Amino acid sequence: MEIGHVIEAVGTAVDVAGVGVIVIGAVGATVLFLYRLVRGHDMTGAYRPYRQGLGRAILLGLELLVAGDIIRTVAVSPTFASVGVLAGIVLIRTFLSFSLEVELENRWPWQGRASASRPG
Repeated sequence: MEIGHVIEAVGTAVDVAGVGVIVIGAVGATVLFLYRLVRGHDMTGAYRPYRQGLGRAILLGLELLVAGDIIRTVAVSPTFASVGVLAGIVLIRTFLSFSLEVELENRWPWQGRASASRPG
């Protein structure tokens, strides 16, 4: 088997894992959301953890999808055009990841986590 085919298969496997993480995370977060509603939580109390769980699944899945793109593009066909397309994909996915992180944490990534001992 040629090395190019092996690398392509590995990249595809990482992509499939990324999609799987997103799907399983979305299903798991939805099941927990519905369970919380059935157990008597109000909508606000159930929605926030649902949103965070779904966002974390998407973030992890995006990381794996970027890794799969990098594996296939750089190892299989490292042309200037393919690296340019990869750069665009990584830029867009990085922006999405950054936006999701801000939504989940309610702070900029460079801001420290709020300490329990900190006043205010």
